[in-house]
Amino acid sequence: MTDPGISVVICVYTEDRWEDILAAVSSVRAQSYPALETLLVVDHNPALHDRLAHEYKESEGVRVLPNAGPRGLSSGRNTGITASRGEVIAFLDDDAVAERDWLRHFAAGYADPHVLAVGGRTVPSWASGRRPAWFPEEFDWVVGCTYRGLPPGRVRVRNVLGGNASFRRTAFEAAGGFATGIGRDGDRRPLGCEETELCIRLTRARPDAVLLIDDRAVIHHRVPRPRERFAYFRTRTFAEGLSKALVARSVGVDKGLESERRYTTRVLPTGIARGLRDALLGRPGGAGRAGAIVAGLLSAAGGYAAGSLRARRGGTTFSSAPIRTPLPAPDRTPGQAPDRTPAQAPIPGGAHE
Repeated sequence: MTDPGISVVICVYTEDRWEDILAAVSSVRAQSYPALETLLVVDHNPALHDRLAHEYKESEGVRVLPNAGPRGLSSGRNTGITASRGEVIAFLDDDAVAERDWLRHFAAGYADPHVLAVGGRTVPSWASGRRPAWFPEEFDWVVGCTYRGLPPGRVRVRNVLGGNASFRRTAFEAAGGFATGIGRDGDRRPLGCEETELCIRLTRARPDAVLLIDDRAVIHHRVPRPRERFAYFRTRTFAEGLSKALVARSVGVDKGLESERRYTTRVLPTGIARGLRDALLGRPGGAGRAGAIVAGLLSAAGGYAAGSLRARRGGTTFSSAPIRTPLPAPDRTPGQAPDRTPAQAPIPGGAHE
């Protein structure tokens, strides 16, 4: 596959992000590698659905549809997968904008038929205009961004990060969709890891599968002021521990914590040392960053312990949804504009942030 048709799915849930949603769609429509279609999946918000449908009623290549499953990010993504026509499905957060060559770099990764997923680099766009001095780059995953410690370039990884990722359609046919009951769900605790669980499940179903991150596929993710505060940092790291416990219960501790071991034993100690060195040199925020790394690690460990206990007691479950293969998209040659033929409607029971 040298020129795959790519469907872009953007899951949305609140009118508070109206301008962000419009900016996200505009960034997809400005891609140097044209998207086959853009699907806006609205998570159980009829007013937002109607407003978006009116906004894009005369726009070619943009479709607005309701989440056909239970409330939540995973279910919204599954709805988008089911309704899409592309050979590749890409996911973009509703509060992010993609650089012009985002999809071109994704498409290039699929020249190898063994590649079933390609992710990119997510750069924080701080509401205050700059990174808080205490906020360590090693914890940029807290705000949905690429963190210090990931290898540069185009590299093979265990899992891609869901807000800036793409999958070959056959990946979902082999492994099913995103698991419900594990990721974001409206205003509840900021859980995550649904893409980690999917990627591990995928490589079990397809041992020959290759998953890549290409750091040239860049998006810029808005970080609102409340998420620049330590209170959110602490809540999000605890929630990550809860999520990791669920993943470990599903796929086993060895696979579920494979990447996390290197992160906690090598990346974080190096970050603490760097922060302490900066503090000794009188650089702003050094001690705060070192302290935040320790606090974040302890908070995540506490969440993992709580999540493991809850899982053993059977208090939390999640399941993956099967994905139905839609009608195939028409072929197109490199650089050709996407076909605009209407696709099938999503079926209820497919499986959102």
